[in-house]
Amino acid sequence: MELILLENVLNLGNIGDKVKVKDGYGRNFLLKQGKALRYNKENSEIVNKKKNELIKKNTEIKNKFKETAKLVNNQKFTFYKESKENGDLYGSIKPKEITNIIKEKTKAEVSPSQIILKDELNKIGIFKAEINFHSEVKASVIINIDKIQSK
Repeated sequence: MELILLENVLNLGNIGDKVKVKDGYGRNFLLKQGKALRYNKENSEIVNKKKNELIKKNTEIKNKFKETAKLVNNQKFTFYKESKENGDLYGSIKPKEITNIIKEKTKAEVSPSQIILKDELNKIGIFKAEINFHSEVKASVIINIDKIQSK
C-alpha cells in the first residue's frame, strides 16, 4: 500500500514522504489515526499545498511533548509488589500502571502506547523504560520494583 505521510512517523518518514507499507499497518494505524492519506495525484497535491501548515502543526505538537518529556525524563518511579522468594512477581507491571504512576507523581499525560519496555517487568529490580512522545521527542524513566515489606 502506498501512502503519503501527514506527519513525521518514527522509522518510516517525514511529512509529505511517499511510503510503501503493509496493508494492515496502513489501514489500521496510519489511515485510522490520520497520519497518512492514500497516495494518488490529488492527495499528493493537497499535501504539497498544506505542507507548511502541517509542519507548523507538527512543530507545535513536538514542542508540547518536549515540555512533557522534561517533566518525566530520568525520573524514578517505585512500585511495591508482592513477590515470590526468588524475586519474581506474581504478575508483571504493564504500561497502563506506569502511565498511572507518572500522572499521579508528575501530572504529565502519557498514554500506554507511548511506553516502550525492553524487558518484561516481572522481577524485583531496577529497569529502564523509554517513552516515545513523538518521532523526535523521547524520554527515559527508571522503574524501581521493590517487594512489599511484611508486617
